[in-house]
Amino acid sequence: MSDNPTAGFRFNHTMLRVKDPQKALDFYQRVFGMELVKTLDFPEFEFTLYFLAQLGEDEPQPPKDAGEATRWMFSQRGILELTYNYGTENDADFHYHDGNEEPQGFGHICFSVPDLDAAVRWFDQNNVEFVKRPDEGGLKDIAFVKDLDGYWIEILEPARLTGLGN
Repeated sequence: MSDNPTAGFRFNHTMLRVKDPQKALDFYQRVFGMELVKTLDFPEFEFTLYFLAQLGEDEPQPPKDAGEATRWMFSQRGILELTYNYGTENDADFHYHDGNEEPQGFGHICFSVPDLDAAVRWFDQNNVEFVKRPDEGGLKDIAFVKDLDGYWIEILEPARLTGLGN
C-alpha cells in the first residue's frame, strides 16, 4: 500500500448545466466528436445527466452492462457531464451564467486539436461563435469559442505552444 494518501485519485469529469439537452448533445457530438457514454435520469429530482467522452478506436469502450458501464464511466478521465434541469428549454428568457460575465467565476473548458487552422475552418463551417480567433489578442495561437449555452471553450494546438509563458 502506498504512503501517498492521494494515490489513485483521478480527475473524472466537469459538469456544465445546459438549457436544451438535445441541442447541447448535438453540439458536442457533431462539433467536437464526443460520444454519449452514459445517461442517468432522476425524474424524482427533475434532472438528467448526460456523460460524454472522446473515445478513440484504441481506447477502452464502455461495457454493455448498465451497472458496469456506470462504474467504468466514473473511472475515466476527461468526461464532460451535461446537466439538464427539466423545463429550462421551454423558457425563452432562461440562461445560465457562463462564468465570464460579471461576477466572473468559472472560465472555460479546453480541447486540444492536432491542427488549429483546420479546427478554425471546421468551426466556421459549423457556425460556431468565436470569442477570440487565434490571430487576435495578446496570446496568439489560442482560440476561444462558445457553446450554445455561452460557455467558453479554449482551442489549442499543443505544438504551437512550446514557447508559451517564456
